[in-house]
Amino acid sequence: MRRTLQRLALAALWLTPSAAFAQDVVKIGFHAPLTGFAAADGKSARQGAELAVQQANAAGGINGKKIELVVYDDEGKPENTIPLANKLTGQDKVAVVVSGGYSGPTRAAAPVMQRAGVPYLSAYAIHPDITRAGDFIFRTGMMGEVQGRAGAKLVGELLKKKKVVIVAVNNDFGQALTAGFKEVAPKFGIEVLKEHTFAMPDRQFGPLVAQVKASAPEVIYAPGYFFNAGPLVAQLRAAGVDATIIGQEGYDSQRFIEIAGKASEGVIVTTSLDRDSSAPATRSFIENYEKTFKDRVDMVAASGNAAATVAIEALRKAGSTDPKAIRDTIRAGTFETAIGTLSFNSLGEVKKAVQVQVVKDGNFHRYAVIDDLGFLAPPEK
Repeated sequence: MRRTLQRLALAALWLTPSAAFAQDVVKIGFHAPLTGFAAADGKSARQGAELAVQQANAAGGINGKKIELVVYDDEGKPENTIPLANKLTGQDKVAVVVSGGYSGPTRAAAPVMQRAGVPYLSAYAIHPDITRAGDFIFRTGMMGEVQGRAGAKLVGELLKKKKVVIVAVNNDFGQALTAGFKEVAPKFGIEVLKEHTFAMPDRQFGPLVAQVKASAPEVIYAPGYFFNAGPLVAQLRAAGVDATIIGQEGYDSQRFIEIAGKASEGVIVTTSLDRDSSAPATRSFIENYEKTFKDRVDMVAASGNAAATVAIEALRKAGSTDPKAIRDTIRAGTFETAIGTLSFNSLGEVKKAVQVQVVKDGNFHRYAVIDDLGFLAPPEK
């Protein structure tokens, strides 16, 4: 009798609303720098991912199950991300994880995800080693080298300019973009006059600006982030440097325009988001994001949304939370997202066009699209 009562009590426990609810949730992990030097980017990425989850839940979730976004702050620090990755895969039992962070934290987490056999999507981190961690790792953003090649094509073929000075932040981001640019610069007859670097915390660029001005370039190719690119661009213009400035997705934030002020006008960036796109997924994202969060959209928000969208659609299409089924669905699938139509190669690298935006009247607008997917093809191994 006692055993029968114990069994009935146990059954009643499993049938309580909280337990039934827990069984009807699909968890997607997410980490980003929500505090620290990159908190603005982390906030945008989180909001983009949250919007994807909100809309998916409003449409019935995943096969009737509610999606829960399990969020952690990596502070932009690789050493923080390994324990977070272990917690997501071990304690939280997530079905898939999205990185809304930079290359350092994402590179640190990728091997943990691979060992755990949990699909992992890097929203915008650019380092090539991320996907090389294994077959469960994917990137929905562009590799740095790929975007660097697009920058060279922009300079030599679209702008038809040849004399370039490179000014790059001295981390993975700057190094990868510079390497891609220099790799194909000779193909377009580009002459790199000088190369300069600056540190992530730098905001005062007096000596560097003087050196750039002395080189008299036609173009300044300047990989950086909005928080150091804004002061750099403002100081270049204040010193009378009128060369065309080419930035990258790190500039793609309203914060860059606010910091640089009028000096931001005419700056051209290679990025993932086309604000003038007529594609339904992009238009819907931009309108809903700006309505929901009362802020202008940026590349990071769109990339966080795109990675979360791929995760959600893969779960739906797989019809399962089995990690291998999710992995195989991502690898074989095509996904309509805020940053365009995405598919993946054998290394887990995205195949997509590069958007070129220009700052005009205080906002980013379409300048061109580089859609030569053969030229932009990421490595397969």
